[in-house]
Amino acid sequence: MFDPYRWSPLQRRSFNWAVTIFSILVCLLIMPTRFPGMELLGVGPNWMLIWVVVWSVNRTAWEGALAGLILGLIQDGMTTPHPSHAVSLAIVAVLTARIRKQRYIQEDFISIALIVFGMAVVAETVVALQFSLGSIRGVSETYPTIGEIWLFHQQIALCSAILSSLWAPVIYYPLKRWWQMIETIEQAQMG
Repeated sequence: MFDPYRWSPLQRRSFNWAVTIFSILVCLLIMPTRFPGMELLGVGPNWMLIWVVVWSVNRTAWEGALAGLILGLIQDGMTTPHPSHAVSLAIVAVLTARIRKQRYIQEDFISIALIVFGMAVVAETVVALQFSLGSIRGVSETYPTIGEIWLFHQQIALCSAILSSLWAPVIYYPLKRWWQMIETIEQAQMG
């Protein structure tokens, strides 16, 4: 029977990691899909960014940056390493951890959606900067010109921010509930 209160600390920790890894895998698997309502002008939600924000909102900047770096490298493996998503996701994680420490930010759907919106713009800007540096250095002939990069940046950043913030509760709510339950059980058994 599913009763985490009766599990040993090792079982609870192992199952917690399994749930966390499963949520990452779900985000990775739905990243390339485009269901109706999940695309705006050819841009879909940034599922890895949503997951990193949800993770980082209750973690230290270091824990968030590590998660962002790892997930960015995984995303690079699924897409292309130039420009790297690891840089943008690590920056997003650090900023999210620091924003959450502010007293005026609550942990609810609206605040998370606003954080995801802002962080999606930050992430797309970091990617556009990386494209610009690659274009200046002539890293690849497939890179667009700087003018094209910044022309499309606004459209991509806005579409990604809107869709990511709208879909953020799908990831945020179940993970928040799960992590709160595990934390409550651990505090109850310690005290």
